[in-house]
Amino acid sequence: MESRPRPTPPSLVIKTVKQNKKQVSLFLVTFVLFCIFVGIPATLQPQALHLGPVKKWVPDAAYFLSLRKHRTNLIVHPIPKLMADAQARYKKLLRRQSVTLLQAVREYKRRYGRDPPRGFDEWYAFAKQMNGVKMIDEYDQLMRDLEPFWSLRGEEIRRRANQIGQMPSIDLVRLRNGKAVTLNIEKGFEDSEVSARAKGFRVMIEKFQTKLPDMDFPINAKAEGRILVPWEHVQYPNMTADLDSSKGIEHMLRLQPGERFVADWRGDSNVWEHFRRTCPPSSQARRLFHSMRAVLKEGQRPVDFFEKAGLVSGPDEDFLFSPGVDDTFDFCQHPHAHINQGHFFSDWRTIPVLYPVFSPAKGEGFADILIPSHYYYSSTKRYTYGWDPMEMRVKDVDDFEVPWSKKSNKIFWRGATTGGGSSPPGFVAHYQRHRFLRMSSDHSEGNRTVIFADPSGTDNFVYAKLPIARLNDHIMDAAFTKAVGCIQYPNGGCDALRKVHRFAEAVPLGEHWRHKYLIDMDGMGYSARFFAFLASDSAVIKNTIYKEYYSEWIQPWLHFIPLSQGYNEIYNLHAYFSGPAAFMTEAVGNRTDLEGVPRKKKPRVLDGDKQLHRIARAGRQWKATVGRKVDMEAYVYRLCLEWARLWSDDRVAMSFNS
Repeated sequence: MESRPRPTPPSLVIKTVKQNKKQVSLFLVTFVLFCIFVGIPATLQPQALHLGPVKKWVPDAAYFLSLRKHRTNLIVHPIPKLMADAQARYKKLLRRQSVTLLQAVREYKRRYGRDPPRGFDEWYAFAKQMNGVKMIDEYDQLMRDLEPFWSLRGEEIRRRANQIGQMPSIDLVRLRNGKAVTLNIEKGFEDSEVSARAKGFRVMIEKFQTKLPDMDFPINAKAEGRILVPWEHVQYPNMTADLDSSKGIEHMLRLQPGERFVADWRGDSNVWEHFRRTCPPSSQARRLFHSMRAVLKEGQRPVDFFEKAGLVSGPDEDFLFSPGVDDTFDFCQHPHAHINQGHFFSDWRTIPVLYPVFSPAKGEGFADILIPSHYYYSSTKRYTYGWDPMEMRVKDVDDFEVPWSKKSNKIFWRGATTGGGSSPPGFVAHYQRHRFLRMSSDHSEGNRTVIFADPSGTDNFVYAKLPIARLNDHIMDAAFTKAVGCIQYPNGGCDALRKVHRFAEAVPLGEHWRHKYLIDMDGMGYSARFFAFLASDSAVIKNTIYKEYYSEWIQPWLHFIPLSQGYNEIYNLHAYFSGPAAFMTEAVGNRTDLEGVPRKKKPRVLDGDKQLHRIARAGRQWKATVGRKVDMEAYVYRLCLEWARLWSDDRVAMSFNS
């Protein structure tokens, strides 16, 4: 799969001015004299300049010549275009959905080159006619998840499902005679020992289980992905020895006689080493020979490996806006960046063979089959917006919801220090939550570049290098609430962790609704609070590398604000939507009051707050129309039909004949 292109700095559009060589020479002399007159600041705290049309935010000749002509520069901020393009893409997505069964069948054949599965007509009636599901055709991720299993016979799939069901942290949802039950073979078929994920999946299929044939679903009890199949086995399945599991899973996993599968790594390997094998032989990850332990051999100081990989660079990195989340980030081509993602350090051993495992989320390269999270489907006080524990129902508006005008402008996050395991140990400081909390807790003497509308009333944008400590005090309210596994934190354990990360008391879910900005970040796996955040009247800033069942149904910059893995743009996100604080405009001061630049009686109004509220409302609307329980059921129903066909020995008979 192609990786998502790296976001590029915005084009800054100005009116061009034709000048001859004499005028240019005159400008250079004038500019030097101007600098001498006003003085060049000797310190970086703070300073400000008008934005010019270059990536480094350094004023150039064309810009200052335009000042001499008394022309107003039209600077195009990238965020409005990102929002407009997102809305257009989503409208196009909705318009192209099939509105009849015949259209849906034709679109299925066009996309996947085969007939739909048997029962497709009943699925269509359930989804479209009974429940008004909007996404009728968008199941490409589902089909990609299942495509590798077409190389296996039905008998082989059934045997593998039974074998993987005997492994640690794998439960079975078994469908027999139109009724589903949950069981754990390893623990003796006791339903009480089955994970909440398996129980949640069983409930999801209750409405249509009588229409389904007998089959099994191995459900992952962990948040992390489990299946990492080597690249060669995926590309050339007929040339490997992994087509016949009749000798048992021990043989498939290359275990020695009498050796048992161990659920955790116990120091003998790690997720990253197995992930590398999923990459093409020509990739940087496969060509990387040194141990990843050598990366930090000079000390355990956190390093920004996204910058090291060339993904961000230069003084304009604070103004790079990601077009979407990084769920297709190519760690194969940027192997050093894996240091910054906790799921590569999970303690749970992965499976290097194509076994069917149904999981709520997965990173790029994993071969798990996606299903909706039980946290999204069920109703609980920790993960459900509007949950009323007294009446045992979900309200449209949460009892703790706050009117938009009374919400705080701070960026809010609370959570535990989860984010990865310790295989190998010593990398906790690099995990996604820790990096964000260190940034938002930073009270050093460093600066950040923040861009905002010229407060003196021109149509220009200006930038200021502002103290990171004042920025964090002004816009951040992020804190850890619980230290999990802090003994593994480098250079001092728990004390070192608390020294550089803010801690605060845990808060109930309803406390989040007091804030306009809600950060949603991965932990050990996907974030289970995302749907609750979307349902609220707050705007969600989401950072993730995980794919989930809905990933192709939701639109970044319309329903939520995507945040890159480096987090550098977050200060400029806030400056655009909420405007500059007083200390920011003071940093600019009279430096923008250049002679000859036309001024307006009133500063320009960007309506950033209204645009932010629009994102919050769009996310809430998406949750109410596309993120419903019935939408999850429609997804799972269609998944069941596809899985039933793969489960069968006669796949032609299990196809829909229109």
